Amino acid sequence: MALFYLCLQIVLVRILDVSLGIVRTINTVKGRKFTASVIGFVEVFIWFMIVREALSNESTSIFIALSYAGGYAIGTYIGGFLSEVFIKGSFGVQVITADGTLCKVIKESGFGVSSLNVHGESQDKFMLFVEIDKSKFENLKKLIKSVDSKAFIVVNETKAVYNGYFTK
Repeated sequence: MALFYLCLQIVLVRILDVSLGIVRTINTVKGRKFTASVIGFVEVFIWFMIVREALSNESTSIFIALSYAGGYAIGTYIGGFLSEVFIKGSFGVQVITADGTLCKVIKESGFGVSSLNVHGESQDKFMLFVEIDKSKFENLKKLIKSVDSKAFIVVNETKAVYNGYFTK
């Protein structure tokens, strides 16, 4: 029974520390160094405590290693989910389309959009630039696909935005 509780503890603590690691990494990439360093301190402290517990145990059961790996896998999944929910950000969306009405439709839907005339392999096309909050991306993607199902869409996570127009 002691082995079961140790394995449960390892899984739960690994979920916590790996989830924190993902959130820390995203904060680092977004330039939030102080927040990332505080999260990193807590993350490594938790990791050290659970590794010490796992390695100092007299049991050589494979379940300890499985619990450690399982907690890591679950923590990775949960950390990704948490980052999507709690870490706000924006996407730079580039759309290449042959449909000249798409820019107008996007503007009428409340998004700020800029366009350039570009030359495709066989015809002239339009390249549209839209900067949006992450939470609005699925709506924008559906809108684009409803007008031009063959539109080429490139999405990049944006580190910083200055000025411009965002939907309210």
